Amino acid sequence: SGGQKRRAAIAGIMAMRPEVLVLDEPSAGLDPAGKKSIFEGIRNYAEATGAAVIIVSHSMDDVAEYVDRIIVMNKGKVMYDDDPNVVFMHYRELEEVGLGAPQVTYIIKALKDKGLPVNEGPTTVDEAADEIMRALQQRNA
Repeated sequence: SGGQKRRAAIAGIMAMRPEVLVLDEPSAGLDPAGKKSIFEGIRNYAEATGAAVIIVSHSMDDVAEYVDRIIVMNKGKVMYDDDPNVVFMHYRELEEVGLGAPQVTYIIKALKDKGLPVNEGPTTVDEAADEIMRALQQRNA
């Protein structure tokens, strides 16, 4: 399958043990399990070798889940360079340049607009679940 070919190609590159690995849309066209497999393999490689991994992607859900730092470029200039939680708080500005934020960012914003005392920082499903539980406990206390 296409996913198996992509995984094999990335594994072949990793076998050469590069110090810097640049991947352009490594999970494009993959199902959720395939995306998870690719990104976990990339993360394991980076942790095991200390290599720098640069991922070019328009999938903000994937980016939020798997990266430590985001650099957003717009017209050749750095627009943001920070932790995903900080960058995605600027989701409106990201939308203006053709990007967005992870879906949980919009869910958290909607909950806040409805009066739930949530902080707007979560970018992953696990972070959002923790924040929603914290806010519900606070509201019910």
